[in-house]
Amino acid sequence: MKRLWAGFPLCFRLGVRWRFPQSGVIMIGTDKLPIEETLEDSPQTRSLLGVFEEDAAAISSYSTQLFHAMRRIYEAQNELSAATHLTSKLLKGYEKQRFPLGGDDEVMTSTLQQFSKVIDELSSCHAVLSTQLADAMMFPINQFKERDLKEILTLKEVFQIASNDHDMAINRYSRLSKKRENEKTKFEITEDVYTARKKQHQTMMHYFCALNTIQYKKKIAILEPLLGYMQAQINFFKMGSENLNEQLEEFLMNIGTSVQNVRREMDSDLENMHQTIQDMEAASEPLYLPDPDPKKLPVNRNLTRKAGYLNIRNKTGLVSSSWERQYFFTQGGNLMSQARGDVAGGLVMDIDNCSVMAVDCEDRRYCFQITSFDGKKSVILQAESRKDSDEWVTTINNISKRIYLTDNPEEMAARVNQSAMEAITPSPSFQQRHESMRPSGPSRPRASRTNSTGSIGSDSSVLTALSLDSIVAPDTPIQFDIISPVSEDQSGQPRTPGQTRRRTNPFGESGEKSESEDSILHQLFIVRFLGSMEVKSDESPEVVYETMRQILAARAIHNIFRMTESHLLVTCDCLK
Repeated sequence: MKRLWAGFPLCFRLGVRWRFPQSGVIMIGTDKLPIEETLEDSPQTRSLLGVFEEDAAAISSYSTQLFHAMRRIYEAQNELSAATHLTSKLLKGYEKQRFPLGGDDEVMTSTLQQFSKVIDELSSCHAVLSTQLADAMMFPINQFKERDLKEILTLKEVFQIASNDHDMAINRYSRLSKKRENEKTKFEITEDVYTARKKQHQTMMHYFCALNTIQYKKKIAILEPLLGYMQAQINFFKMGSENLNEQLEEFLMNIGTSVQNVRREMDSDLENMHQTIQDMEAASEPLYLPDPDPKKLPVNRNLTRKAGYLNIRNKTGLVSSSWERQYFFTQGGNLMSQARGDVAGGLVMDIDNCSVMAVDCEDRRYCFQITSFDGKKSVILQAESRKDSDEWVTTINNISKRIYLTDNPEEMAARVNQSAMEAITPSPSFQQRHESMRPSGPSRPRASRTNSTGSIGSDSSVLTALSLDSIVAPDTPIQFDIISPVSEDQSGQPRTPGQTRRRTNPFGESGEKSESEDSILHQLFIVRFLGSMEVKSDESPEVVYETMRQILAARAIHNIFRMTESHLLVTCDCLK
């Protein structure tokens, strides 16, 4: 035994000449699963994960076949020739395998083709030392099969369980009752979401790491046993055999160097992935909570693109509806949605010139409504947190102004929002009455509307909808409420002698009984006052649409949800 192993550095010396590639480098590049995108868990990431899982299954299938072939060599010396021929046949069939991530198939196939020729020539050698084959051939591939491939299967099962638990926790969290809110139940469900999301994120990162690593181990597990087999054959045949040439020795040395290079690259990449996992775990800790603290994670109001999971309300009947969780993202001026497992997203609605505002929606929190420009289509969506809801509202509002078409959308959005904050001045009735009761003195100038043409109109022609000075009266704020007759009577304001208690009707009616009460059409509706602003002309429908959009945008920016309820009387003669 010592004599056979002693002279391994010398090479084959058979009477057959083989041609091998001079370079033994077999790895050009390996695609990787993005560990940084595991927390977002988008449908694109899930689709890419499916490709890697399919590749792992193909690796498992091929490795199992190769393992059985090599085991036949080890177990039956009298069938060595047949077993070696089967191994050669499998190596030749590598080019027919369809590995989804086979980026280096040409070099790998060429290398394995050369191996298959060598093994086919050596199939006439019947006696192989069992100990050498067990140590150099069976051990590496058996470790790959029993340890590495089973680890992939175990991580896949753990990840599937964690993903299902996360979906169930999110579903329970989304169904939290707003009217019957139980703090204990809310705390338990929030903790469940935190635990499930953390478990899914951590399991997914380790699963991605294992799938990335298997791409390296696949090559090592295929080439290292073959290299060991050839070494056993070399030592089995006497050293210094004249039938082996130096070209084969050089080829085997190149392959051994390549395997070591792949191993070093794998170790380096594995270390980087482990470091990335640690960094991501530390940075993602606040994001595990479904409703993070807004002080730690403030709302970004300058976004022109956003993506994430939302619940959409679908009508199932005249008065019934259901909620469905989907992945939504903006694409230019369109709102898209994509269900998990879908290859691509579908159009939900065009959000150019749309209106968006937060709404009070039944038994759900953090809801907002998007209405198309013509008012024919609207959707109600539910976000996971107040921060997420506010960012969706501001993002869609920025997109509706076509800011995304400018050269620097985020900078333009910041300027537009700053202009809106300066121009829009909510004026509560209580504050107005308080100011009117103060002694007369130098009056403070009211917040005037910034000339949008001077601030943003020069940057892009697509923002012509923001140049409001041509239709909106300057130096006028937006009024969000109306003083009711009761509150006006109780305001405590002094009246001059002869002043009546009847208020001035803001819509211009005299308040006197008219003949319209005897009209054939006499119907009363309950309406809610959203806001008003002064315009120069109301003859064009564009003025009405732009005014409505500005008022809804202002309510969204200031998070104003209060609405004054009034009665609208419709007759044949007038509206009151």
